[in-house]
Amino acid sequence: MAYPKILAMIMAGGRGERLFPLTFERSKPSVPFGGRYRIVDFVLSNLINSHIYSIYLLVQYKSQSLIEYIRENWGLSSVISDHFVTVVPPQMRYGPDWFQGTANAVFQNLNLIRQHKPELVVVFGADHVYRMDIRQMIDFHLENNADVTAAAIPVPIKQASDFGIIDAEDNGRIKAFMEKPKNPPPMPNDPTRAYCSMGNYIFNTDALIKGLIQAERNKENDFGKNVIPNLLNEGERLFAYNFATNKIAGAKPYEEQGYWRDVGSIKAFWDAHQDMLGHKPVFEINNELWPIRPSRNEMPATKIMGGEITNSIIAEGVLINNSKITNSVIRCGVVIEDGVEIKDSIIMDYVVLKKGCSINKTIIDSFNIIEEDVHIGYDIKKPYWRAHLDPSGISVIASEKHTARL
Repeated sequence: MAYPKILAMIMAGGRGERLFPLTFERSKPSVPFGGRYRIVDFVLSNLINSHIYSIYLLVQYKSQSLIEYIRENWGLSSVISDHFVTVVPPQMRYGPDWFQGTANAVFQNLNLIRQHKPELVVVFGADHVYRMDIRQMIDFHLENNADVTAAAIPVPIKQASDFGIIDAEDNGRIKAFMEKPKNPPPMPNDPTRAYCSMGNYIFNTDALIKGLIQAERNKENDFGKNVIPNLLNEGERLFAYNFATNKIAGAKPYEEQGYWRDVGSIKAFWDAHQDMLGHKPVFEINNELWPIRPSRNEMPATKIMGGEITNSIIAEGVLINNSKITNSVIRCGVVIEDGVEIKDSIIMDYVVLKKGCSINKTIIDSFNIIEEDVHIGYDIKKPYWRAHLDPSGISVIASEKHTARL
């Protein structure tokens, strides 16, 4: 089947307030993740692996870090005109306002859609950790002759009131969109679960433009709250695609099928890192058939002088002296001196941990220097003076201001 011409519009302007202080100087999609990734790498990798190469990344808050990262790491072919990842800040074509919401962000860039002339527009978020073969969702969209298809993930019915919920028929046809309903409707044929909207959509271009213009006239700015319900009321054909049915090449049998995490809080961010660890991780980051493309670097191999390392991810350019590392993720260029103990923690780029440090259930942002014999984290009687203690019990050390480019 010949595929229609597709344009991707990625919402990458989120403030990420619940990820503070990791978002003190950067937007949420730009936050480092795992050994060599940023959160934005997941949606971009899914698009490229799905053979979608025309991508606009709509940015807004604290965007310089993300702009630099995309420029350095996501240049596509300069030979083929429709192979690009282009960052689009607010252009203010319709007045002095920044993007007022997800729908308004795309509305302000209707000129890009009209110039590109796609048959389908993929509108995805940039805030989640997951793998998805978007071609399978496109196939579902085409087979159902849909005007709009929304990706949906099954959640336990008891938790569904915390999400935007889709009420759908057996064939996936959407009957209603509800924002955090008190009595969420169950999935067809499964009374224990409900369809949670993932905020990822495929639009026929005409339906998208129609919905955006109507929302703008009504001074409405959000896809889930406004555009989707409006189009449903107008009689358009809207369908829910069950993300749990998405199959990924190279996925291991022990992985969680349909793994998708909104890493929008410190606890969720930390949990997602733990999901990558172990002999049989819930989310296996190493998949040659569906790679998440990491940032480029020219750092040397990691050097280990001695110590004990258990169930951890260690990136390039790390120097480890006689130290103990357990259940942790260590990013590029970290220096770990003698007698350091790291447990259940995330150490970001170019951190220096001086002799005798003890780091437990802590996230240390980039370029920090932690002094000798400092103890930070879980079960520490005297909190470290620079630590932000999240309600989940995880300590976070913010990056220095002069490292805002990261």
